Amino acid sequence: MAHEVKLTTDGLLINWLKQVGDAVSAGDIIAEFEADKATVEIEAGSAGQLLELRAEPGDELGEGTVIAVIGAGGESTAPQPGATPQAETPASDAQPDGATNGQTMTDDGRVKASPLARRIAADKGIDLSRVQGTGPGGRIVKSDVENLGARPQLPPLPAAPPAAATGQATWGKLPEDDVEIIPLSRMRRAIADGTVRSMSNTPHFYVTVEADVEPLLALRAQINSALAERGVKVSVNDMLIKALALTLRAYPNLNTHYYGDRFVRHERVNIGIAVALPENGLVNVVCHDADTVALSEMAASNKAMYERARSGRIKPDDIRGATFTISNMGPFDIKDFTAIISAPEAGILAVSSSQRVPVVQADGSLGVGTRMNMTLSVDHRVSNGAEGAQFMNHLRELIENPLRLLDLRGV
Repeated sequence: MAHEVKLTTDGLLINWLKQVGDAVSAGDIIAEFEADKATVEIEAGSAGQLLELRAEPGDELGEGTVIAVIGAGGESTAPQPGATPQAETPASDAQPDGATNGQTMTDDGRVKASPLARRIAADKGIDLSRVQGTGPGGRIVKSDVENLGARPQLPPLPAAPPAAATGQATWGKLPEDDVEIIPLSRMRRAIADGTVRSMSNTPHFYVTVEADVEPLLALRAQINSALAERGVKVSVNDMLIKALALTLRAYPNLNTHYYGDRFVRHERVNIGIAVALPENGLVNVVCHDADTVALSEMAASNKAMYERARSGRIKPDDIRGATFTISNMGPFDIKDFTAIISAPEAGILAVSSSQRVPVVQADGSLGVGTRMNMTLSVDHRVSNGAEGAQFMNHLRELIENPLRLLDLRGV
């Protein structure tokens, strides 16, 4: 039976790595696809012969689009009953079932819109969060953006402040000389849209604690010595991810997503990890089931994801399913910072550098210790200051007593 290869996200088809007639095995990479924040490798879901390619490099495609068919040689490639059609569905005058005021959010908190609609909106300077979608499930499609003046819109955004108040050039007017105009990449547009939307719509509050990391660093050295023969090296970030995941297990309310009219509390603890990319890029890869996976397994899996992300070879599962996020700037000699929540998540943990600092010992004498600041950003619609403080105290306790991070049946 023929197997259809479907996209799991919107984006741009970059390149086919296999051609019609090629034999493929399950897991083979058949195409490269540019999503909002990463280049994603598309895998063959089954073994067989590549019977049909249904898209061309350069095509803007939507989530669920069938791009290829794999099966036995000579097998029919006619669309299966109920198959998802290619390209975007034309808008209709009626509001589809499931749309809420034309605004349907994706699982990662973005406005649901086709790639072509996003590109047109970016070119015209249109805020998609204020457009009423008429596609399936409230999805914003091309005609919604092109015919913006033809349908009722949400109230306009406040006017920009005067140039004199901002100290910058007049809004919308580019300087004429001595500048370099740099077009926004798809990734930078996605980051800009997501952060502005989160800071505008999510009521952030912040809780900061200082942790003694000397016990954690000492245990890490012992673990890595024991794992040396296996070629595995556990990082400080791996241990922090484990501590964060166990804290989320103890405080499940922070493992909740907010969708305006409901909370969705996740049973699994999947930690998104912010990874800096070349040319000012950023992507969140996901450590799935971080509360239960062994540290050695987590370390190997995370390292492989980081390498794929930095080389532009991410797999779909690498960036899917985060329930909470950590941003660690430890390598950059940073004393303290705050991070922007990745909506619809309830929070994000910002981890600063560990530093040797003066400390007051238990007997009142002055000594030197290794301390690290951590700041939790929390969505106040989901939680409150008391819970945020308890969460951070629990996290600090795990870091300062790191044996509790280990499954003693094996590292």
